[in-house]
Amino acid sequence: MSDVTASKPWPALSLAQAHAALTAPGSPFETAEALVDGRAMRVWKNAPPTVRDVFLHGRANFGPNTFLVYEDERASFEGFARATLLMAERLAAMGVVKGDRVAVAMRNLPEWPVAVLATVLLGAITTPINAWGTGPELAYCLADSGAKVAVVDGERWARLQPLLGELPELRQVIVARATDPIAPPLGDARAIAWASLLGPTATWADLPDRPLPAVELTPDDDATLLYTSGTTGAAKGALGTHRCSGSTLMAGAFSVTRNFVRRGEAVPDPAAARANPRALLLAIPFFHTTGCQVILFGALQSGTKLVLMRRWEPETAMALIQAERVTSAGGVPTIAWQLIEHPARAHYDLSSLESVAYGGAPASAALVQRIGEAFPKAQPGMGWGMTETSGTFTHHGAEDYVHRPDSAGPAMPVAEMKITDDDGLALPTGQVGELWVRGPNVVKRYWNKPEETAKTFIDGWLRTGDLGRLDDEGFLFIVDRKKDMLIRGGENIYCAEVEAVLYRHPAVMDAGVIGQAHPTLGEEPVALVSLKPGAVASPDELRAFVRSQLAGFKVPVRIVIQSDPLPRNPTGKLVKKTLKALFEAAA
Repeated sequence: MSDVTASKPWPALSLAQAHAALTAPGSPFETAEALVDGRAMRVWKNAPPTVRDVFLHGRANFGPNTFLVYEDERASFEGFARATLLMAERLAAMGVVKGDRVAVAMRNLPEWPVAVLATVLLGAITTPINAWGTGPELAYCLADSGAKVAVVDGERWARLQPLLGELPELRQVIVARATDPIAPPLGDARAIAWASLLGPTATWADLPDRPLPAVELTPDDDATLLYTSGTTGAAKGALGTHRCSGSTLMAGAFSVTRNFVRRGEAVPDPAAARANPRALLLAIPFFHTTGCQVILFGALQSGTKLVLMRRWEPETAMALIQAERVTSAGGVPTIAWQLIEHPARAHYDLSSLESVAYGGAPASAALVQRIGEAFPKAQPGMGWGMTETSGTFTHHGAEDYVHRPDSAGPAMPVAEMKITDDDGLALPTGQVGELWVRGPNVVKRYWNKPEETAKTFIDGWLRTGDLGRLDDEGFLFIVDRKKDMLIRGGENIYCAEVEAVLYRHPAVMDAGVIGQAHPTLGEEPVALVSLKPGAVASPDELRAFVRSQLAGFKVPVRIVIQSDPLPRNPTGKLVKKTLKALFEAAA
């Protein structure tokens, strides 16, 4: 945060005043009432009706600009559009029609967004699958979704190839960037090389233009089937609509604009933004709802250049930020810390950074300060959301984040939050309970799981499973996952609260707290911690630090310090099962 920004009185307008001004009639963010799934709901009046409209907007407004960068490959918005239309034609020839599922399982490659947008243009349901999964995990999602076609890269093909016999509904597998010849196993002839359907990235701009598929689409048609991270069991497919995606895009634009209004500054002219395209370093997977709906669809809407990485590596990231004049970076807090603390940072020009945003895991207040020191032009930002909310549900940035660094931010004007007791009854402001949310970005249901749907989606509300509280102005404070709360001798211990204190220690980069069985107390808290590069701290020092800020029963009885990063899934959430195994192995 720059000194100039930090010195201004804050806020110029209250949150309610800012929302009222921005959603007034005639505003780009005007709200209206609509029937969504049979229920009256506040919606964005000017949201893109469908993802197809987002695709067309990107092509029409940013055609010659660079859209995708991957190593030495580049594609313009126009080249991407031509490749997408050709792929839609190829998928249609394979029998894909409206309502079919087309799965995509690959690294962050230029082919990924082509496959996803081609699917949506046909009115089919794009089904991103966690590319980190094992062969059986990939096969589970393909079978559960009933995907007609799968688009995979060579690594995923190697994992799936032996399991094709278990997937009779899968008609075709399109394989991109296979290092070995595609030889169908056991006479299975469903595999086809991407190269035989669509040329390499460099040729996309030279492809002949093709018409849009003649498919009728409405805001409430099904568009996405995104699988939850599955940290506690089999992944669930969250079925979202075009309205869900469009609402998420409006929320992102609204939150940025709200920062200016709260600050009392004029909102930048969109035309000026188009004249100075932004660039985002993509350090999270496309298959995560943030990667797909917030970043990919958002880039098409805003004209942002996406710089892809094969895998996260801090110094490679800094070289890309310098070379591509990246304006936005982030992912999870660990990534921000690695950029800030890396000893080679002084060797790179990172002055283009204007935003360092993250989510998926808690971050210390010290991180906000360090971002301002390391990247003076960069605004910090974070938020809370889940697959079921089509990405970020609350947005927290700029001075709001500086003044409430332990909050996840407020909801959008079209969305609602409430904190409930175990019976679903609303609790007073400030009390901790389960967070329930609703809004036009909440998905319809879980795919093929009526019992899970009935437990989670109640009268238009989504039970999130997160414990939190709301303050008087409507800012959300996440306390813990409901299932992660420990009970030690009858006393509740929120793992996230203890983790947050550990993050405040200047040597700590990442922390995870879990429960350890105790014969009389039931459970005791223990922790795994990774330190910042070059930092030194002992377990006893860290335990004393926690004891100085929390009640004694909340202090981890044991802390293990490890050199490797803590295990997190693609959404940035700690994988507690793996964390427990690591802790037991260190015992």
